[in-house]
Amino acid sequence: MSVFAASATFVQAGAFDKGVTTGTLSIGSAQIFTEDYLIIGLGVGHYVIDGLELGLDVDVWSGGEPSIYEVSPRATYVVDNLSDVKPYFGVFFNRAFIENQTDSDSLGYRAGFYSPVGRRSYVGIGLVNTELQDCTETVSISCSDTYSEITFVFSL
Repeated sequence: MSVFAASATFVQAGAFDKGVTTGTLSIGSAQIFTEDYLIIGLGVGHYVIDGLELGLDVDVWSGGEPSIYEVSPRATYVVDNLSDVKPYFGVFFNRAFIENQTDSDSLGYRAGFYSPVGRRSYVGIGLVNTELQDCTETVSISCSDTYSEITFVFSL
């Protein structure tokens, strides 16, 4: 499976401060079951303490068969240091609902950095790794996948 993901996040002032709520729109692509998919996602997150965001994302995979929907609770920590570059790392659980097949679960982590691109906006560049649970490589091509992500964060 190959995946590319990009997303835009809109936040209130103080991009990584306690009490800030984020909304995310993401777009990506993947190939699985010899099918090409366009992935559209929506998410919401909330900083429970400075730098720590808890969130939930929902993705719809379209353009291929079978239909796939994903739900992913996540936690991301942003090191809001005095530097312009802000490292981030996070973990997530993913539940994939696959039409006419057994649903699948995966665990994953991500790491990267945010860098300012304007007075109140950041671009994030990172890597994501996912590990399918209850996976056998005789059924799946691979039980793990690593892909890049690009994220845009806007502070309102």
